[in-house]
Amino acid sequence: MGVEVDYTAAMRRAITLAEMGLGRTAPNPIVGAVIIDAEGLTVGEGFHNRMAAADHAEVVAIKSAADRSKGATMVKTLEPCNHTGSTGACVRAILDAGISTVVYAVTDPNEEASGGADALRAAGINVIKDVLEKEAAYANRAWLTKISKGRPYFTWKVATTLDARVAANDGTSQWITNESSRADVQLLRRQADAILVGTNTVITDNPHLIPRGDFAGYTHNPIRVICGEQELPSEAQVFDDLAQTVVVKTKSLDLLVARLGDLPLNHVLVEAGPTLGSAMVDHGLIDELIIYQAPSLLGSGKHFYLSNNATTIEEKLNLEHISTEILMGDSKSVYCFRSDV
Repeated sequence: MGVEVDYTAAMRRAITLAEMGLGRTAPNPIVGAVIIDAEGLTVGEGFHNRMAAADHAEVVAIKSAADRSKGATMVKTLEPCNHTGSTGACVRAILDAGISTVVYAVTDPNEEASGGADALRAAGINVIKDVLEKEAAYANRAWLTKISKGRPYFTWKVATTLDARVAANDGTSQWITNESSRADVQLLRRQADAILVGTNTVITDNPHLIPRGDFAGYTHNPIRVICGEQELPSEAQVFDDLAQTVVVKTKSLDLLVARLGDLPLNHVLVEAGPTLGSAMVDHGLIDELIIYQAPSLLGSGKHFYLSNNATTIEEKLNLEHISTEILMGDSKSVYCFRSDV
């Protein structure tokens, strides 16, 4: 019997690489690939970034490894595609490079591109699957949700006091959270394919809705999506030329989702206020909730979640806690509304 090799360290690196493509691969998935030699040393690596090049992660890693790919092992986050579209099938690139073993985490659910593992086995390549599958699926949850549900993955970001207020009675809300929290939000923006707000947010706050600080100055910014029926001022910041802006003039969430389906999106960051955000929760659209909570109390003002759906404690909406971290006194907590991806 052969010696069982532990590929978890290489797969963790592949997941890290894949996450470098967040916000830069839609409508494609994020994918990371690592090539290791017989001694377990990394000889090549890459991730998919369609904003930089059309090459998939496998091809980037193979080019990085050059002639060291022959007889090596490729460790990647998603099953290699067996589909020729705008680029060649990754299965063909792996075979041409002389890779002897392919290890992957998540089986490709996209029928158009699936079958790569079987094609590799048929060609005599050793294939190992499901290594760190749960971790890789979580990193790629936006694309996997799009494939399974036929819509983008929605993350609602809110900033609140300890008593869940997002604004005081007079409407003021800047700033509830501290600079560290606000800087962290810029990373969320950078990793999203689109940022969604309602028309009231544009009228009231005049947001710019592009990444700031360390993440400013990119040539590709997330699409700005404005939903609602109110007329918007032509001088609003969302109408500058630093990002594409799409106005969906409707209150229908079904029409909103249909319009978003026309755009190259995997992940939508919802920065809407209580009205639109709560409606999306009640409509079953919000997949993830990120709450930045400041160590302060208002006692009155506007709550972030407005719903009459629960009239008894048994009807409360239960979420799955994913993580919590402290940002210079503020807390950032991540919750999921589903646990299937």
